[in-house]
Formats: sequence, structure tokens, C-alpha cells
Amino acid sequence: MVEGDRLRVLAVAGSLRQTSFNRALLHAAIELQPASMAIEIFDLEGLPLYNEDLEKQGDPERVTAWKSAIGAAEALLIACPEYNFGMSGVLKNAIDWGSRPPGKSNLIGKPTAIVGVSPGPGATRLAQIMTRQVLSALAVPVLPAPMFMLGQAADKFQDGRLVDERSRDLLGRLLRGLETWARRFAPLSVLS
Repeated sequence: MVEGDRLRVLAVAGSLRQTSFNRALLHAAIELQPASMAIEIFDLEGLPLYNEDLEKQGDPERVTAWKSAIGAAEALLIACPEYNFGMSGVLKNAIDWGSRPPGKSNLIGKPTAIVGVSPGPGATRLAQIMTRQVLSALAVPVLPAPMFMLGQAADKFQDGRLVDERSRDLLGRLLRGLETWARRFAPLSVLS
């Protein structure tokens, strides 16, 4: 699971729009990641809606890829947009698939950090609260602090790149916090 001694982090944006601010935020995370971290983005495009009948036939290929990516990662980074005062259906659907099979999913115990950006002033507070609540039901340890909720995105991004220095600094601190958090939960064999 470790790439050399680099922490493998799976990053996912809860938005399917290719030019979304949350996708751009994940690219900023890659720019700012510590040398001891390797962030890989998983695109949720093509993940079917969760359906237990479909699951009984065997996980679709895209679902298998999603679950495998979760299993191979040592930590998760979720870029959480806010739609109508809540988490996106895309993100909830991905978590629902990732939570299967119950009690044995690759999400259980996976150290996770949540970030989010929105064009409005409210940032993604409500969506992040909802996402934390859903993840807590799955025994996913979410980094308590620092939190990253960025509003007024148009003022902070230029040509799809996070340019606001204060925001870049906070994102860098969150990534270092995620690394410390993930290593707390790592099996002893990974640390030795």
C-alpha cells in the first residue's frame, strides 16, 4: 500500500463537472502535497446508482475499480461540493457503493480528510457536516482539524488553479494533518 515510503492518498471530487472548483481543489492538493505523500485522483464518472439488485449480479466494473482504489489507498481526501444545503448525490452514491459489503468494506477505518469549495459565501459547511455524519456511520475516522471550507471560489481560483495564498497555506496544513492522522491509524507493519 505504500509507494516507497510515501503515503498513498485516494482523492475524489463529489462533482462530475470537469471544470468544477472541487476538482481544481484536488489538483491544488497534488501541487501542495508533502514529498512523503502520493495523491491519486479517482473520477466518479460512470459509477452507476447504487442498486442492491445490480450488486447481487456482481459489482459493475466501475464499482470494482472504485472499491479496489479505496482498498489500495492508506487515506482518502474528499472534495465535497454543496448542493441544496447538502452533500452531492454523486458523493453519497460513491460512499454507498464503497460501504459494501456491510461490515467488511474497504472504507472501515480508512483515515479521511474532507475539503470543499463553493462559489457562494457559505462555503461547504453543511455538506461537510452531512458527509462527516455519513462517514461516522461507516467507522471512517475523519480528520477533525484543520478544516478546509472555501467560499467565494471565483476570487480564489484563476484559470482553474487555486491562487489564493492563504487558502493554499491552509490546504497544505490540512494535507500534513492528514498524513499525521493516517499514520496514527496505519498498521504497525506499514510503519516498520
